[in-house]
Amino acid sequence: MRTPPPSDSLPTFSVRESVDFDLLILIEKEPALSQRELAKRLGISLGRVNYCLRGLVGKGMLKLADAPKKVGNVYALTTSGSAHRNKYTSQFLKRKLLEYEKLKLQIETLKGELRQ
Repeated sequence: MRTPPPSDSLPTFSVRESVDFDLLILIEKEPALSQRELAKRLGISLGRVNYCLRGLVGKGMLKLADAPKKVGNVYALTTSGSAHRNKYTSQFLKRKLLEYEKLKLQIETLKGELRQ
């Protein structure tokens, strides 16, 4: 029987990093989303979205892009933002794969217990 890696070796996100990651992904896929729509999709307040977007712009990960119709702000990932999103994606994937292995082991153990 395999043993899963210790849980403290899993890369973790702070709540802010998690929101930033989700924002970067949504903006990359749909840059014309309004802040209100971003808030709705992420299940967080409009004020929090605004705060995080300002932080990402300040860090150079996002920039304001030209909007076809000036209805609101349109954000675009910068090279730095894209690299940061890739880093987050790598960490997220690593964590989920480790969680998957741990769950697989738990399922195998439970199945073995049921057979006895």
